[in-house]
This record gives sequence, structure tokens and C-alpha cells, in this order.
Amino acid sequence: MIAYVKGTLTHKSATYVIIEAGGIGYHINISLNTYEQIPHTGICQLHTYFHVKEDIQMLYGFSDTDEKELFVHLISVSGIGPNTAQIMLSSLKANEIRQAIVEDNENLIKSVKGIGVKTAKRVILELKDKLSKGFDPTLNLPTSHNTYREEALKALLALGIAKPMAQKALNKLIKSKKPINSVESMIKEALKLL
Repeated sequence: MIAYVKGTLTHKSATYVIIEAGGIGYHINISLNTYEQIPHTGICQLHTYFHVKEDIQMLYGFSDTDEKELFVHLISVSGIGPNTAQIMLSSLKANEIRQAIVEDNENLIKSVKGIGVKTAKRVILELKDKLSKGFDPTLNLPTSHNTYREEALKALLALGIAKPMAQKALNKLIKSKKPINSVESMIKEALKLL
């Protein structure tokens, strides 16, 4: 499996990019959320999912692991293929989809083009338990804060701080709405709250 592709971005459109790595141009399908997160030129890295079917092989790319994990969960649901999952991730942010599933918000899920009532119910039924583990609905964070939080939590654990204490400090920091612009600043501020 191809975990990620890193190279020179040679083409960028709303639905796919071409990244040249090692002399090979990789055609990678992306969501609109990923499109907004990546640069227009230069070096680019995307986390990828390699989808293989009888007659087709396609790469799907994601700007962060959170979006990739949600994509994998979505395509595990009967009736949701990679293209539908990509449309969902283009219509709503990963955190919004996760929150809608955890909170049984069927209307938000079926607001996505191509998702009907039955499919929305199936998505909630099959994914609610999986996605509710570790999900805090009071934290509706921008993607950068989710990524910062993950990295900061890893760093705090590496410093020997107990996971519940580290999570509590990070949650308190995020709820305080202090401006956080890097992982380092999040770690420093969280340490002050311990």
C-alpha cells in the first residue's frame, strides 16, 4: 500500500492533483477540503489510500490523516464507494461529518449530493460506535487545531504526563479560545495548565 506521496506538484485542480515523485507522475483524487489545504505549486505531500477494484486502480489523497481515516471508515459502509466518500468530504469538513454521525444528525448527512435517507441511516448505524470513541462534540475545531492537538498530545505523553491529564489540559486550552498558531505554542500553553 502507498501510505503517502511526496514530490513536486505539477497539476492542481478541484478534484485531482498530479505529483511527480521519482520521475513518476501520480494522479491523485482529492476532496475540496484537501484542495484548500495544499499549495498551488512546489513540494506537496498527501496521505494516500490506494483503491483497487477488478477493473480499476485509483489513488485518493488527503492533506491530513484525520480526513484519510474518515474516508476509510466511510467506504467501509455498504453503498458508499470512494467517489461518494470523496463527495462527502468535499461537501462537509471531516469534523462536521464525524459530529453529524456521532450526534445522529441524519439531515446533515443526507444534505450531501447522492446520499439518501437509507444511506444516511446506514452511515450513522455502522459508524457511530467507531467514531464516538475519543470524540468530544464540544470541540468543533478547525483542522489545524486537530492536527496540533494530536501532535501536542504525543509530545506531552513523551514527557511522561499521564494521558487523561494531558487531554484535559489540551481541551481546556482549546476551549479558552487562545490564539494557537503552532504545535510548540500549544504544548507550552498546555504545560502551564498542568
